[in-house]
This record gives sequence, C-alpha cells and structure tokens, in this order.
Amino acid sequence: MADLTSARWRKSSRSSSNGGACVEVADNLPDLVGVRDSKDSTGPVLVFGPVAWRAFVHHLKQH
Repeated sequence: MADLTSARWRKSSRSSSNGGACVEVADNLPDLVGVRDSKDSTGPVLVFGPVAWRAFVHHLKQH
C-alpha cells in the first residue's frame, strides 16, 4: 500500500464548483500521484506513477 501521509491534496481545476463531480489530486510525492473523490476523503485512492499520470493528463488535454 502506498504511503500517502504527506500527500497535499488539491481539487482539480476541471471539477465542478457546485460540490458535485470533484476529483482531488496529490502530485507532490516523488514516486506516485494519488487521485481521490473529494466527497470521500477517507475512501479509496487511485495511485499512478508520475510518467503514467503525465501521459494520462496529456491525452486528456488533446481531447
């Protein structure tokens, strides 16, 4: 299991402002990027390697 104790979570700029579909990202850790639902901060977290995360974000920006 990944150690996320020092993760600094920030809300995605693409999240809605009405409290709905909100995603938080922690990209301050050296070897992983965490993604979680902001409405469930103690719930499950998806974990990606930094290279995979950058590729994912790059792909999203292309569409």
